[in-house]
Amino acid sequence: MKVSGFTFVRNAIKYDYPVVEAIQSILPLCDEVVVAVGNSDDDTLGLIRGIGSPKIRIIETVWDDSVREGGRVLALETDKAFAAIAPDADWAFYIQGDEVVHEQYLPVIKQAMEQYKDDQQVDGLLFHYKHFYGSYDYVGEALNWYRREIRVVRNRKGIHSYRDAQGFRKGDNQKLRVKLIDAYIYHYGWVKEPKAMQGKQESFGKLWHSDAALEKKVVKAEAFDYSGIDALGRFTGTHPAVMQPRIQKRNWKFDFDLSRNRLKLKDRLKLAVQKLTGYRPGEYRNYKIV
Repeated sequence: MKVSGFTFVRNAIKYDYPVVEAIQSILPLCDEVVVAVGNSDDDTLGLIRGIGSPKIRIIETVWDDSVREGGRVLALETDKAFAAIAPDADWAFYIQGDEVVHEQYLPVIKQAMEQYKDDQQVDGLLFHYKHFYGSYDYVGEALNWYRREIRVVRNRKGIHSYRDAQGFRKGDNQKLRVKLIDAYIYHYGWVKEPKAMQGKQESFGKLWHSDAALEKKVVKAEAFDYSGIDALGRFTGTHPAVMQPRIQKRNWKFDFDLSRNRLKLKDRLKLAVQKLTGYRPGEYRNYKIV
């Protein structure tokens, strides 16, 4: 079984992305990892080269900054990396620059890839998510956090990144047929030093909105205000080993009073149903579980 990893990144240093940790977390499962490094305002290229693994293959890309609707440019960059993986790879493991896989899940992921390698009815593998917010001590509990997404796909023509690169589709926007596995992606996109977080918000807002709309969508500030979140829970597990040095260097403080959770009654009911049955009423699913 041959596995190719792939990802894309731009301005990783400027906006404090844990992309090195993201790549390192999937390296044990991959025969190669293709990294599409976009034209950056910092030394992101040097950062990726500095990982020093012979498995890493870099392609340099230029982002189309004129694409400013729905984050579509992120999918275009994802597809560039996907197109560059080894043609004889069985599976392609996608990881974004703010996502990390805990080492405890590597055996589960490998076993699932081996189990379904020859089952052509399975297009990919579906992962659970933990979304960290504000600091490494809290996870999002509101319903606006997506709880599952595809991160391993078959190396097959016709599969492509969808919308803003959250997931994948095939052919004429058909949903992929996937197996849900007992493994989590740890998403750290909302855990940054507040000034870096504010910079990321203002920069990434340009990938979704025009200048006029951006003025209304993203509040201008020196530092991001984390206090406006509606509902969080305390994280009681362990973080991936590759994240430990970053966590120890954290230079800001964020505390959240869990008694201040402001979930609406309907959301509380939906979460209660999910806890009892595993089913989330009204959930958007960008996949078909088989």
